[in-house]
Amino acid sequence: MQEAILGISAYYHDSAAAILVDGQIVAAAQEERFSRIKHDDHFPAQAISFVLDEAGIPFEKLSAIVFYEKPILKFERLLETYHAFVPQGFRSFVTAIPIWIKDKLFMKRMLREELQKFGKLPCPIWFTEHHLSHAASAFYPSPFEEAAILTIDGVGEWATSTIGVGKGNKIKILKELHFPHSVGLLYSALTYYSGFLVNSGEYKLMGLAPYGIENSEQTKEFSKKILNHLVDIKEDGSILLNMDYFNFATGLTMTNNRKWEQLFGIPPRLPEDQITQDYMNLAMAIQHVTEDIVLRMAKHTREITGCTNLVMAGGVALNCVANGKILKNKLFDDIWVQPASGDSGGALGAALTGWHIGFDHPRTPVLPDGMSGSLLGPEFTDKDVQKIVNQYGAKATFIQDFEDLANETASLLANGKIVGWFQGRMEYGPRALGNRTILGDARNPEMQRKLNLSIKYREGFRPFAPAILAEKSSAYFDLDKSSPYMLFVAPVKPSRCNESPDFSAGTMLERLYYQRSDIPAVTHIDYSARIQTVHENINPRFYKVLKAFSNQTGCDVLVNTSFNVRGEPIVCRPDDAYRCFMSTEMDCLVLGNFLLKKEVQPKLADVFKGAKAMD
Repeated sequence: MQEAILGISAYYHDSAAAILVDGQIVAAAQEERFSRIKHDDHFPAQAISFVLDEAGIPFEKLSAIVFYEKPILKFERLLETYHAFVPQGFRSFVTAIPIWIKDKLFMKRMLREELQKFGKLPCPIWFTEHHLSHAASAFYPSPFEEAAILTIDGVGEWATSTIGVGKGNKIKILKELHFPHSVGLLYSALTYYSGFLVNSGEYKLMGLAPYGIENSEQTKEFSKKILNHLVDIKEDGSILLNMDYFNFATGLTMTNNRKWEQLFGIPPRLPEDQITQDYMNLAMAIQHVTEDIVLRMAKHTREITGCTNLVMAGGVALNCVANGKILKNKLFDDIWVQPASGDSGGALGAALTGWHIGFDHPRTPVLPDGMSGSLLGPEFTDKDVQKIVNQYGAKATFIQDFEDLANETASLLANGKIVGWFQGRMEYGPRALGNRTILGDARNPEMQRKLNLSIKYREGFRPFAPAILAEKSSAYFDLDKSSPYMLFVAPVKPSRCNESPDFSAGTMLERLYYQRSDIPAVTHIDYSARIQTVHENINPRFYKVLKAFSNQTGCDVLVNTSFNVRGEPIVCRPDDAYRCFMSTEMDCLVLGNFLLKKEVQPKLADVFKGAKAMD
């Protein structure tokens, strides 16, 4: 008889569900992909329906249901924090506490009520700790028999960072850093002050950082002020935040804006304001401070565990620049980072905790890892696509032979077309890894500008990632390991780069559009790239398109960005993809074995009329 465990994360941000069957990761997905609400925090009813259906497991046959954190401990932290900061935070207290008492304090009852909509509860509901969920999501799917575990995020119940060891099916947490002292919240506070949204804008701050001028007096002064006034960093990477400057513990905002403006000499930036050099320099300063903290934590992790392999999870583990620094310093023989490192990955970690710790089932590591390329979401057939084509009256060519389709797609890309690529199972986690992806020619110096402004409708400074044939990676980048999940930043090979003029007095646009290498669309202004190595055994269809492009052009790299526009989740269903295609300046769309070209499609108004009728 099969044993199945359902893992759930919900009620903060990025709600998700994951399911294990006999210890194997069968399916996982974020609720936002179904609801179309970015970072959806509601109970993941649609994600649960999907994973149960994908696994072929009736709800009544589940062996356990595991929630990714312990609400009572979180409530305890909330009460103790308000008590510690009395009389501050009264407004926040009267806002938060009634919600906690009404709903979150009675989470088990609320979960039971939601789950009973699927049928009679067949099994217990377990609660695991937030950072144990992160640790489990990092260690159990990794290829290592034994590894050090480093988790870093904003906050769980009390912990904000943990160091542990995984061996066999056991995880032992050795050290914890506790709220309010948090690397993730420090970075989020700077994200907020720089005019970006917390829990989603951190990527933007990381992308903005290289526009700072490293040797300028202002950047150096910002770094000093962060270190002298905001955070005290210890040798082991633990930190103490000066809470006089932060409001997140008891307030409704991240920062004490009056004190920050006095400290840095610049006001908090409004979201749509121009990004001046001041904020670029501030972004560089906090990125460098964060890298220093993470590197110290990693060094201390190696010292106290003695392990030669490292696994990571938590929101800060998505800071691929910091990950690249750990890699470059060769602290460990190998590093594996959970691709769904944020709270969505907590659902998977919860399920894995139930299987290995709750039921004490053994663990056998698999190569390259247990995540199946993180391609764990819904998949749609050509029959499903045909229905959408008919629904919208779209003009599509069905190409039976995939080799022909790959060659045609490669030819379109080589001729400057931007292609929406929708194949197979949707990715789990924040990165598009070749199945819900927009592709472009990395050699095209106009591609970065066009993708940002005409396709993604987002800030022009944001960089794009290269997808490269795994066996060709070392010819383009200074990276000596595979990076299938786009979680490491490394330099572009100097032999491929052009010497940069002095842009210290130049505008952002002057720096942005200088052609730095022979793959300018994926070369950031500091000559770095966030690399995805594409492996034939993990994603054969995506690999074949890259291979066809290589054969036609001699270039082994494509631009790979997520299939969505600013403010929307990555597309999930064929109709999501078609509507995104029609509402942007994307040239072509490949849905399974169907090829659609923009010039032969119906009018946009007719598409959205059809969408309303279908919804």
